[in-house]
Amino acid sequence: MRHTKNLILIIISILIGTFFSCKNNPKKEIQTSEKNKEQMLSGTITISGAFALYPITARWAEEFQKIHPKVRIDISAGGAGKGMTDALSGMVDLGMFSRGITDVEKAKGLWWVAVAQDAVLPTMNANSPFADNVQKYGFTQQNFVDIFIHKKFTSWEKWTEGSAAKDLSMNVYTRSDACGAAQIWAEYLGGNQEDLMGTGIYGDPGMADAVKNDRKGIAYNNVIYVYDIKTRKKHPGLDIIPIDLNENGKIDSEENFYNKLDDINIAIQTGKYPSPPARDLYFVSKGKPTRKVVKEFLRWIVTDGQEYVQEAGYVKLSGMKLQDGFESLNQ
Repeated sequence: MRHTKNLILIIISILIGTFFSCKNNPKKEIQTSEKNKEQMLSGTITISGAFALYPITARWAEEFQKIHPKVRIDISAGGAGKGMTDALSGMVDLGMFSRGITDVEKAKGLWWVAVAQDAVLPTMNANSPFADNVQKYGFTQQNFVDIFIHKKFTSWEKWTEGSAAKDLSMNVYTRSDACGAAQIWAEYLGGNQEDLMGTGIYGDPGMADAVKNDRKGIAYNNVIYVYDIKTRKKHPGLDIIPIDLNENGKIDSEENFYNKLDDINIAIQTGKYPSPPARDLYFVSKGKPTRKVVKEFLRWIVTDGQEYVQEAGYVKLSGMKLQDGFESLNQ
């Protein structure tokens, strides 16, 4: 009997201990949760630069802040030249950059990481009286050289077959701001941005609007400003001048990959569209970033953040390039 009473007391003690233990666990979980909150990533990241990178950077920032609500990311577009200047001077944490890195920039202690790909496309007004001929015959690389650098072509005369248009004048637009799009386009034509002729327009949105509003206009734009992200089709009023890559005087089916956003991006990814004007896009900084919040943002971009690249209208980098970027951040 005594043994039975002792056994009952032991069981009751165990149950009481278990009860209070279970009751206390939620408090421990709450304390742990509060501690984790205190250790959550926080701080401000400042970014400026290339119009080409602005839309995807804004998307990355939005998604990253959902995970880290205490992080603030300030982004401003102003051209790749501004991004480089701001980054090297320390005015911003990261510069958005859309052309190759020069030896001079490397010598200044520049650090960079590739994050996506896109391309610069030659554009014209979709309602041009010469649009049908342009789509049929395209332009050769030399045609663009003669228009944008040598200024040998000042009219659409070469593309007037069957057209009743009397005004054949061609209005050429180029970028007025120091930018990657102009430099990459110029490199495709064998020159530098300073060699490009035309009326200077500020920024990618400005270039797109100039051509939309001018039936005689010709320019160039980053992919993301030519297509509508939702419909994946070209913006109304804006068309792309197809490049006669094999220079046989017509646009063959394998050269006709501009109808939809995903088509041109596949052409960029597979190398069908030439590089330049296809190119990698970068974040740059004065030396490798040391602030934890900046490093974690970049690590996230080259890993989990890549899932938003294609949806946002860009081309994903190869796994090797992404791995190189990740390793660079961890060195």
